[in-house]
Amino acid sequence: MPKIKTSKSISKRFHITSGGRLIRHCASRSHLLQKKTSKRKQKLRKKLCANSSDLSNFMHKLPYFY
Repeated sequence: MPKIKTSKSISKRFHITSGGRLIRHCASRSHLLQKKTSKRKQKLRKKLCANSSDLSNFMHKLPYFY
């Protein structure tokens, strides 16, 4: 059997915790930051868990992460 390829774009954007949850960064943090308030930018610094409904897609794209 050949090896299954890992989706590199997903592996760079998501990290897996020890409990098996996917961690992602918040969007809207790369540009156009002048119009956003400091409070809003501060909240965007946090990392979030990916939605549990997307886990089956991620497990298919990241075969060796679990």
